[in-house]
Amino acid sequence: MNHPFYLKPTKEQHQIQIKIGVIALFFNIIVSVLSIFSGLYFFICVSIAITLSIIAPFFDIPALKKQGKLIYYSTLFVTEKEEKGIIKIHGGSLFDYVFVIDKTLSGKQKTNFILQKYLEGILNLIDSCEKDNNTAVRIKGTTYILNERTAHKIGLNIIKTDFIQKLILTFNYVNILISNSIAKRKLSFPKLTTIKTFESTVEELIKRREFIEGLNDKLKNKITLSQSH
Repeated sequence: MNHPFYLKPTKEQHQIQIKIGVIALFFNIIVSVLSIFSGLYFFICVSIAITLSIIAPFFDIPALKKQGKLIYYSTLFVTEKEEKGIIKIHGGSLFDYVFVIDKTLSGKQKTNFILQKYLEGILNLIDSCEKDNNTAVRIKGTTYILNERTAHKIGLNIIKTDFIQKLILTFNYVNILISNSIAKRKLSFPKLTTIKTFESTVEELIKRREFIEGLNDKLKNKITLSQSH
């Protein structure tokens, strides 16, 4: 897996994290000072909550990967370690978007790239589960990359998003906003109603593997052609 952040020496990784932490600290200090002078103390809490939401992935994800609690199946497709017969899957986080996605790509090219990496991750997950004879395992996750039609075609069943998940998504709205804006290459406010929760089994994905492989190859070709012009 050629993830630019993990290819960097450990020392450089830590330096990047320190810089992010320092920038967040100074930002909150400035907001706190302005809030105190204006008497709008509420903005201190808002500022801290937002900055924590934004910077958390830059620290949590590398740490969880190192501990083996997160597994990358592509640079923009991550799963949590299996627990009670369920694997929770995630598209790339803001952390991954910042380091993986080529900033020179257009919004359409970025969207195709993100979707292609998502499908590549699913295929690699299938291969891993087949190797471990673990194809009965259930998978569950949320996504705003796949629309309902595509999700159904690749074997994912859309289910109702529970209250706790809605709270988590609301808390991380600014994080999702930035990620979505990077993907679209413009300020893009995501509608939380478009974020889908799904579940399935690896066995069901295997049944749709031919379609997933075809769509993955089609997106790869699109990306190659668009970058050659």
